[in-house]
Amino acid sequence: MSATLITNIKFLVNATETPALLKGKDLANLPVLENAYLIISNKKIVAYGVMEDFLHHTQTIKEVIDAEGQMVLPCWCDSHTHLVFAASRENEFVDKLKGKTYAEIAASGGGILNSAKRIAYSTEQELFDSAYNRLHELIKLGTGAIEIKSGYGLSVESELKMLRVIKKMKEKSPIPIKATFLGAHTYPLKFKEDHKGYIDLIINEMLPAIAKENLADYIDVFCEEGFFSKEETITICKAGMQYGLKPKIHANQLNLSGGVQAGVELNALSVDHLETMNDEAINLLAKSNTIGTLLPTAAYFLRMPFQPARKLIDAGCTIALASDFNPGSSPSGNMNFVVSMSCIQMKMLPEEAINAATINGAAAMELQNEVGSITKGKIANLIFTKPIPSIAYMPYAFGSNLIDKVMINGSFYK
Repeated sequence: MSATLITNIKFLVNATETPALLKGKDLANLPVLENAYLIISNKKIVAYGVMEDFLHHTQTIKEVIDAEGQMVLPCWCDSHTHLVFAASRENEFVDKLKGKTYAEIAASGGGILNSAKRIAYSTEQELFDSAYNRLHELIKLGTGAIEIKSGYGLSVESELKMLRVIKKMKEKSPIPIKATFLGAHTYPLKFKEDHKGYIDLIINEMLPAIAKENLADYIDVFCEEGFFSKEETITICKAGMQYGLKPKIHANQLNLSGGVQAGVELNALSVDHLETMNDEAINLLAKSNTIGTLLPTAAYFLRMPFQPARKLIDAGCTIALASDFNPGSSPSGNMNFVVSMSCIQMKMLPEEAINAATINGAAAMELQNEVGSITKGKIANLIFTKPIPSIAYMPYAFGSNLIDKVMINGSFYK
C-alpha cells in the first residue's frame, strides 16, 4: 500500500509507543524526536524515527513532504465543548462589562435559558449547519477530536434535537466526536420552583428516549450552588449510568459545590472547570482515577481566578485542557490559545500543557487508543507548525498563528 513520507521534521512531538494517561509530575514528560521522519499509510501512522536511522520501508512511498524547520505534533483533543448553539450572546458580554455577574444574568432569564429559548425555535438543519461551520473552523485551528454537549434544550424535544444534531455531526465529521447529555445544565423556568419535577423529567423521559436512539456517550450535570446539588448530581448521574452513560461533571466553577466529591464517588471520567478548589478537593482528586479538566478561557472570559493548575499537578492530579467553547462564557474553541493561556496564567510548562491538550484530552474522551500521540496505528491527525525555534515558542508567541497545515486522516485539511 502506498504511503506518505514526511522528512526533516525539526521536532516530532509526543512520539511514543507507550502513550499513557499522565498524572502529576509525569505530565512534564513529553517525548520529542529532533530531525525526524514520519510515515503515514491508510490514514494512520505506520512508522517514525530520526532521519539518520531512516531506512526504506516496505511501503511504496507515493508522496514525500519536506517539513524542514517545522514542528509536527498530534492534533488537539478538546474534551469539553458546547459547540451546538443557535446564536451568540454578545449582549450579555456587554452586560458583564457593565458589572452584572454570571449569576445575575442567569437569574434574569439570560445565560443558559437565553440559549435554550433560541434552540427551541431552531430546526435541526439550522443547528447542524452552524455547528458544522464551527467544527470546520476548529479543525483548521488544529483540533483533531472533540466532545460536544447538549444542555441548551432543557426540554425532552429540544435536548433530543441537540443530540440528534451531534449524532449527525459524528456521522459526517472527519474527526472523532463524543456526545454528552447535559440536560441538567440548569432548571427551565417552568421548573424553577420544582427541582424534583425537572429531575424526574430527565430520569423518566429524557434518558429513556436518548438510550432508545443511542444519542449519547456520557452524562453531565452542572453541580453548582443555585443549579444542581451534589446529591442531585449523583442521583442524575446514577440514572444515566443505568443506560451506559459515563459521568463527566461540571464541578467547582463558582463555588466549592461538592462536584469533585460527587465525581470521585461516581468514578467519573472527568470533573471539569475546577476554578474553586481547596486542599480537600485537590487531594481527593489526586487519589482518584478521575481526570481534572481545566478550562482557562472560561475563567478568562468571566474574569474569574484561573484554575490552580500548579497546585493540582504538584499534588499528583491528572490534568486535561479543553476550550469550553460556548456562547456565554467561552466563545472560542481555539486550543492554541488555551495551551498558551495555561502556560502564561496557570504556570504550566509547555510540555505539561501540550500533554494535557493531546494525550490526556484524548483520554478524557476515551479516545487515547485512536488519537493524542504520535504512535503506530493511531489516526494521522497532526498539526504542522510554521518554522519555529523551539517547542516553548508555541505558547510563548500567543498572538501569532503558528499553524501551517493540519492533517486529518493522513491528508491535509482544506
